[in-house]
Amino acid sequence: MRGASLPYATCPYCQTLILRHGLDIEDVGKVAVLPFDVSPIQLGTTLMADGRSMVVVGRVRWAWAGGSWNEWLAMADSGAQYWLAEAAGMFMLTAEWPQLLDRAEVRAFAEGGTFTPGDVIEVDGRQLFASDVKRVECLGSEGDLPIRTQIGMKMTSVDFRSASGEVLSLQRDDRATTAWFGDSWDLVALKPGNLRQIEGWTVPGELR
Repeated sequence: MRGASLPYATCPYCQTLILRHGLDIEDVGKVAVLPFDVSPIQLGTTLMADGRSMVVVGRVRWAWAGGSWNEWLAMADSGAQYWLAEAAGMFMLTAEWPQLLDRAEVRAFAEGGTFTPGDVIEVDGRQLFASDVKRVECLGSEGDLPIRTQIGMKMTSVDFRSASGEVLSLQRDDRATTAWFGDSWDLVALKPGNLRQIEGWTVPGELR
């Protein structure tokens, strides 16, 4: 157990999703066995980003009509939570940015409104453009997580990007809307440790 402070955990043996209530636990249901993929990240991988040391404690696999991707949950030494979105070898590291939920356009989204690719939102003086608007479905999970991850759970996800690499992700499901802000990264820049060994893949020289 890596993220004992988190409410949900997926049993690695029977795929039961467990909800913790203090010292008690509740069987919430089953989650799918995640299919093998070629990610070098795994539970226990360590990261270093802008002086923040963190460890990967959970993963959710999301799918949409055009494919699927991993969202890794990383916890810092301080207990702060970050999502590391991984798709096609690219990474986005974001932290929750709840102050954005007060913005009129974000409130409209939370109430069921939509964004269109190309829409602009300004964060701390930087313009970010909606690049990806999609309805997604949970395929399964592993590890410790702050959210319920049962098979078939759906949400609307909108990603914004700036010209200088900042990213914003708005996520809305039937319970809440959350906002996550951060930056694009490549694997080497995250200074990862304890990477998964993949047959046929050589760890980049910078990481040895």
